[in-house]
Amino acid sequence: MPMTALFALATSLLWGLADFGGGLLTRRTPALTVVVASQTVAAVVLGIIVVATGGWSEAGGQLWFAVAAGAVGPVAMLSFYKALALGPMGVVSPLGSLGVAVPVSVGLIVGERPGLLQFAGVGVAIAGIVLAGGPELRGAPVQRQAVLLTLVAAFGFGAVMSLIAEASTTVTGLFLALFVQRLTNIAVGGAALYVSVRRGARALPAEGGAAVLLAALPALAFVGLADVAANGTYSIAARHGPVTVAAVLASLYPVVTALAARGLLGERLRAVQAAGAGLALVGTVLLATG
Repeated sequence: MPMTALFALATSLLWGLADFGGGLLTRRTPALTVVVASQTVAAVVLGIIVVATGGWSEAGGQLWFAVAAGAVGPVAMLSFYKALALGPMGVVSPLGSLGVAVPVSVGLIVGERPGLLQFAGVGVAIAGIVLAGGPELRGAPVQRQAVLLTLVAAFGFGAVMSLIAEASTTVTGLFLALFVQRLTNIAVGGAALYVSVRRGARALPAEGGAAVLLAALPALAFVGLADVAANGTYSIAARHGPVTVAAVLASLYPVVTALAARGLLGERLRAVQAAGAGLALVGTVLLATG
């Protein structure tokens, strides 16, 4: 259980920072371009790792789970980034975490039965996750569109969590699975970007063009690599403990996103967000010790 908690919390940290960085990038660069560029950088790095570790020897039927995760991932990321661009973060961040329902449901279906403290921790942590984003569900149509996009993203993220956990059984196999997932991400996202450009949308930032994209390359690399690392740490967490516990702890990333916005952008945490962060911490303790 301690290893599950450690890797799942690392997943939350990485996803929270990746989402924060991706959200900032989409304010100047088309969301599809952010997805394709960040995943391309990640694929190059993973390809080198796979060759260096001999990961090709782990190829097998389980890689179809990675392909499925790679097909779903770009849809989820694009929906999430578009929702972040529409805002407000108080809608997008907490609702995006509702994807935790997918892997938790899978865990319960396959027979996992958390203890009483863990069940309490699940409920407390999920309540904290929702509140930590400072939900703002009233307002203009743009907010309703953000809600719809975020729910699509949430389901996609939850599906990716379930699929990638089944894609490998060894560390070298995990590198290969993540590489295959990224190649599929690029293929699906690249096709969507091509169609979008053919329909008149821009592939480069409206102001600055390619120069802005090149300047953003370090940030794009960080987003892509953080997302890869998060998928990897979640897969390890899910293999070493109950999926119901790993999934909830890995879904604390809205707290990280909110804290990053507070620390780096100077956004003030509302009372409801502070309360949510506190509840999420209590839920984490219950899950880790239950």
